[in-house]
Order: sequence, then C-alpha cells, then structure tokens
Amino acid sequence: MHRSVGIIIENNKKEILMIDRNNFPYGWACPAGHIDKNETPEKAVIRETEEETGIKILKHELLINEFIKWNECSKGVKGHDWFVFKANEWAGNVKISDREAKEIRWVEQNEIINLKLEPVWFHWFQKLKILK
Repeated sequence: MHRSVGIIIENNKKEILMIDRNNFPYGWACPAGHIDKNETPEKAVIRETEEETGIKILKHELLINEFIKWNECSKGVKGHDWFVFKANEWAGNVKISDREAKEIRWVEQNEIINLKLEPVWFHWFQKLKILK
C-alpha cells in the first residue's frame, strides 16, 4: 500500500491551482504525490507542492484521510492511503515542473467539471462538494 498526499490551493479569486499531469494517472489534478519512507503527510505535502508548483505552503489543514482501494499509480500499485489538505497560507510564484505537468493554471471552481480530471481528484472534488 502506498501513502499519498494532495493539496487544494486557492487564490484570492477562489480559483484552484491545478496541473495537467504528465504521468499516469493522467488528467487534471491538484498538487499531489507519494509520501516518502519516514516522512509525515504534513512534510510530504509541503515538499510535493514546492516540487510541482514552486509554491511554499506556510499553513495547511487536513480535510480528508481515506483509503482508496481502486486508486492506481505509475508504480502499478492499487490502493492508496490519501491525506488531502487545504492550504490556509502560501507564498511564492507558480512555476511549472516539466517533469510533472504539461500545464499548470488557476481554474475557476465552476470550470473544473469541464476538465478531464484524474479519477481520484474527481472523487475528492465530489466529496468536498466542489463539483456540483
């Protein structure tokens, strides 16, 4: 079983920062990734966010911790224990990581439904009532 983190980052217009993933599982997603051995979810989400977006997370809160048995990753593992956070305070300028993403942009919440979402992020957005 793998452990994963993701984070929802909103700007002052309530748009959500999303990336179009270069790697499987494909689709639009919030910054996310695996938790390294001996790493806490809190440290992992800060590291992953900075690696993927250039944004430094200063304060965050846990929204969801859930095991998703159908969630598969590029390593072929099915089943991930997810920790989904919300950024309460962040700093920096957004920059794309060519290794991680084809595109990165701020998305209005009502536009998210029109994106081809990574399946687990479709699940999170439904659960958090971001998709209506």
